Amino acid sequence: MAQQQDQTLERPFGLWTATALVVGGTIGAGIFVLPSQLAAYGQTSVAGWLIAIAGTMLLGLTIGALVRARPQASGLMELCSDGLGAGVSVLMGWAYWVSVWASVAVLATTGASYLAVFVPWLGQSPLNVALGAVAIIWVITAMNLTGARTAGRFQVLTTLLKLLPLIAVVLILLRLVLGGGEAFSQVRQAPFSTSQLPGVLNLVFYALVGFETAAMAAERVRQPERNVPLATIAGTALIGALYLVISTGIAFAMPTEQLTNSGAPVADFVSRYWGPWAGQAVAAFAAISAIGCLNAWVLISGEVPLGMARTGLIPDPIGKLSAHGIAARPVIAASICASVLVLSNLSRGTAGLFDFMMRLTSSTNLILYLGVCVVALRFKVVRPVALLALAFSLWTLVGAGWEVLAWGGLLLLTALPLHMLNIRIRSAGSS
Repeated sequence: MAQQQDQTLERPFGLWTATALVVGGTIGAGIFVLPSQLAAYGQTSVAGWLIAIAGTMLLGLTIGALVRARPQASGLMELCSDGLGAGVSVLMGWAYWVSVWASVAVLATTGASYLAVFVPWLGQSPLNVALGAVAIIWVITAMNLTGARTAGRFQVLTTLLKLLPLIAVVLILLRLVLGGGEAFSQVRQAPFSTSQLPGVLNLVFYALVGFETAAMAAERVRQPERNVPLATIAGTALIGALYLVISTGIAFAMPTEQLTNSGAPVADFVSRYWGPWAGQAVAAFAAISAIGCLNAWVLISGEVPLGMARTGLIPDPIGKLSAHGIAARPVIAASICASVLVLSNLSRGTAGLFDFMMRLTSSTNLILYLGVCVVALRFKVVRPVALLALAFSLWTLVGAGWEVLAWGGLLLLTALPLHMLNIRIRSAGSS
């Protein structure tokens, strides 16, 4: 254990890169498909966005306050271990790691699907899409294995590029508003429904998952007590504002039936006002967005087990650093799991894989968020905020549905053999 702790990690991330990690890890494929998925919910989707953004900000404030209160911690895993004990922390960390490689699978598949607009071979069959997704996974994995600095630079570049189509939507909406807003008045929206709200909340929350990436990689960030909270709050605020404007704006400006049946709602919206060439441009940027988000999650797939190993939650060799300062073993393991997930779900089709894994990712992420809230309450850090964030997390988790919760529980149980092995190894070493 001492040898593991003596390894000095490079800290290449400043405030801008940490913020780009938050934005890049959150803006992936979700915003490019959610407008069509939410179209039928009308006013309920607006309420869902507002509640989800407010709840995510509460979670961001809680995480930022914890990091500020204990800047010496390697990340959220060490904080959870200190507050909840090793056994619970292993389950939380494992759940989060599962959500990471599940997101990798979804994002790679989405990236390959959008690239099919320019490489028709990819769209000829589900197998071709899957093979393209696996290829994307391993290209990004190889880049991450060369070092965190390279991955960080790529993250800044893709974050800037992926914002361009979203800015285009905002400009179109602004023009519609300044032009009198006739387009908005022509579309009738479904009324607010209390019964639909939990399901909508869980759906929109998936698009906000990833706001904690700077805190998960706190050991890579310079001045983490300052930069991690600022990056988390600034990134979440930017993303929330963009998502609210884009998703609700598109839903209120396009006929509901047309939007519901659209496979590429953002591209169709831009094409409606700027022409077909703009739709192709949005498809390209959607692919960039998915791959950029994939890059962030591949990076985090190594940082989570690294933090767990450095705090003694899992065997030390899992967190061993490569010559490039990367925990290569968990990164490679996560990419293998993601590849197997893509190839083993061909019968679901791309849409089925995305829908199920989106909800699974949300629910497994929420386990970590629940733990963080409990830790904040135990450490007496921003207690009122943490209590509200805890209530929000529980409400959102219930909205995932029993099927997803059951699968999440089964995947959690796979952490128990690893925890027992770690106890045996450490017991043998101390005897």
